[in-house]
Amino acid sequence: MIAQLLAIGLLIALLPLSYVWVSGDRDKYRKLVWITTFLVFDLILFGSFTRLTDSGLGCPDWPGCYGTPTPIHAGEDIAAAEAAMPHGPVTEMKAWIEMLHRYFAMAVGALILALTILAWAKRRALGHTPWAATGLLALVCIQGAFGAWTVTLKLMPLMVTLHLLLGMALLAALAWLAGERTASPAGVDLPTLRRLRPGLLLGFALLIVQIALGGWVSTNYAVLACQGFPQCNGDWLPAMNFADGFTLWRELGHTGSGELLDREALVAIHWLHRAFAIVVLAYLAWLALRLQRLPSLRKFAHALWFLLGLQLVTGLSNIVLGWPLVAAVAHNGGAALLVLVLVWLLYRSRREEGSWPMVTIGKPL
Repeated sequence: MIAQLLAIGLLIALLPLSYVWVSGDRDKYRKLVWITTFLVFDLILFGSFTRLTDSGLGCPDWPGCYGTPTPIHAGEDIAAAEAAMPHGPVTEMKAWIEMLHRYFAMAVGALILALTILAWAKRRALGHTPWAATGLLALVCIQGAFGAWTVTLKLMPLMVTLHLLLGMALLAALAWLAGERTASPAGVDLPTLRRLRPGLLLGFALLIVQIALGGWVSTNYAVLACQGFPQCNGDWLPAMNFADGFTLWRELGHTGSGELLDREALVAIHWLHRAFAIVVLAYLAWLALRLQRLPSLRKFAHALWFLLGLQLVTGLSNIVLGWPLVAAVAHNGGAALLVLVLVWLLYRSRREEGSWPMVTIGKPL
């Protein structure tokens, strides 16, 4: 079964690998990094879709589905589980959603393995250490382990949230690696950008905390715990149970002692994410305003303004419209794009003017 699963992942990975191989870009390493970054972003979106459609246990074992490589082979087991619990976590559709997520994750792992092999084989031509790509390979293996624990520990909120954060870390690391092979666009005010580096670091840290809080809301199914806006259930400070809500090691829907999680705990989870969103939006808006005043960085300010607006609209839509799937997935995607923008700015801010690694076009990789 494992061999069959690996074969499926490799077949999916062959599509982007073939595109890189036949493309006219002489720097195939750079092309592969950018394509893998794009596919990891897509995988984050599909992961959120899997979580939001309650498909995380569509196949309740790992790595296959009821010990088989596809839901087709597990048809009888899926039908029996659905008959025993018609509104439970196992249906044919949910099984396919979960397994497609696993197939794509294995394909991304194969691409990063190919990236690592290429980095070591062409390390002299690349001009930078292949250990960065090797670190990516280690990170994707850790991510795979957390993906397994997400299933085997029955969607334990801590495991699911860490799985999300590791996905964002993988996206950020790939974007950073892409910067190693991409020259700075002409006209970027590098000295000013370097002076903004402490502010960028703080903004990135605040964003990661907010993503973690958002993941905690989603994995605890606390999106609808606060009705109404700007108040929560008609109060600015509703009754909240932070102790149980933020106990990390516990089963889904239960307290650390095994009792059912009460509504006040879910309200606490939702309210903190909502309150901290004000801090993050205000700070990143201030950062965008700083970038707006610099002509060479204005396009990045526009990107921040757009993404902050997207997060505000989709976040409010989740509350006002009752958690629509499209808005919820877009909310996750907006957070991932904010990570990319801030990583890009942070990477540029660390470099010395004139030291950008220019792409060598005379030597094919």
